[in-house]
Amino acid sequence: MQIFKPRPILVLIAGFLVLFIGGGSRLTIGLTLRPMVEELGWGRSELGLTVAVFQVVTAITMFYAGKVADSMSLRMVLGGGVALGGLTIGAMCLVTQPWHAFVLYGIAFAVGNGITSATPVGVMVTRAYPHKAGTANAIVMGGMSAGQLVVVAVLAAVMVSIGWRSVFVWVGAAHFILIPLIMAAVPGRAAAAQARKASSQQGMTLREGARTKQFWLLIGIYAVCGFDDFFVTTHVVAFAQDRGLNAFLAGNLLALMGVTGLIGVLAAGGWGDKTGPIAPTAASFVARVAVFGLVAVDQSQLSVMIFALVFGVTFLVTAPMTVLFVRDSFGTRNLGAITGIITMIHHMCGGLGAWLGAAVFDGTGAYDAVFITMCAVSLAAALFTWALSRAGPADPSLGGAK
Repeated sequence: MQIFKPRPILVLIAGFLVLFIGGGSRLTIGLTLRPMVEELGWGRSELGLTVAVFQVVTAITMFYAGKVADSMSLRMVLGGGVALGGLTIGAMCLVTQPWHAFVLYGIAFAVGNGITSATPVGVMVTRAYPHKAGTANAIVMGGMSAGQLVVVAVLAAVMVSIGWRSVFVWVGAAHFILIPLIMAAVPGRAAAAQARKASSQQGMTLREGARTKQFWLLIGIYAVCGFDDFFVTTHVVAFAQDRGLNAFLAGNLLALMGVTGLIGVLAAGGWGDKTGPIAPTAASFVARVAVFGLVAVDQSQLSVMIFALVFGVTFLVTAPMTVLFVRDSFGTRNLGAITGIITMIHHMCGGLGAWLGAAVFDGTGAYDAVFITMCAVSLAAALFTWALSRAGPADPSLGGAK
């Protein structure tokens, strides 16, 4: 019996669009933060806690989604995740109490978003493009930046015109439009099993990898990356408004970060395929040190815009690098499980960054202390990346694979 295998280009398109909608929709909470708390009488820390829980739940879901991606069909998994995400983010238009947002966004939407995250999509795309994994993953991860650009820009205009509740309605509807494409383009169980069997199964188990220095350096790198990322994406619109930008311009600043993010992730993918993931990752953290230092000492509108756009370049650099780091250090046998746990830590620390920003702002009326903290931890991540370059592969049988 012949196994239906979707063409690799269709897999690439499906992965891109899944992350396009998921990447845009998860940022709606940052876009709507200020009008929500002003209308409903909440503190920023209440939504900050919801975002923190969202990050933790998404992170745990990503790990299990990665394990599933190693052995099961992604067609039904991604389709189910998109349906759950669309239903629950759409229901956010009905919230009146903090616990409503906590349950809908912080828990239920987080599960759907985690199922359709970069971890299972990255495994799917790596199977389809084993020899150009960096470039192929950069293209699909670019969906998150493109979603940030297009979805957030459109929704910023919608919010100005007809209010923040409509933002969630439109985002929910967009999820359901994706489902027929996923059913047609994503490999089923038999095709996925054949692709996995054909690929190299050389490498370490998760337990073996966790005993190595390389694993813990990667955990440190991705923990800092998440801590930075979700502080910025949750608070940058509100921060820009605090510094005098109007709601429309501040929302579109977040959208423009998607443009610079798309440039950054595409450049990083090709760079990573040529040299390995170390150089683009180190460069992104050096840039973060610079812009966090800038905004810590100067919060003029020009500096805020420079900060947002330069940070945007770095925002997704590490996303396509994850599969390259894991492949080069631990092999492909448990690619989904190991990338899943690294991404899980990334998102858990992202929740901490989002919550910390809100808590510091509510306590002090400013983000200054957080910017200094982010500058310091970004420097630490750059040093971890340098140490990883000195360590080599964790599995000696991999040699010096790029």
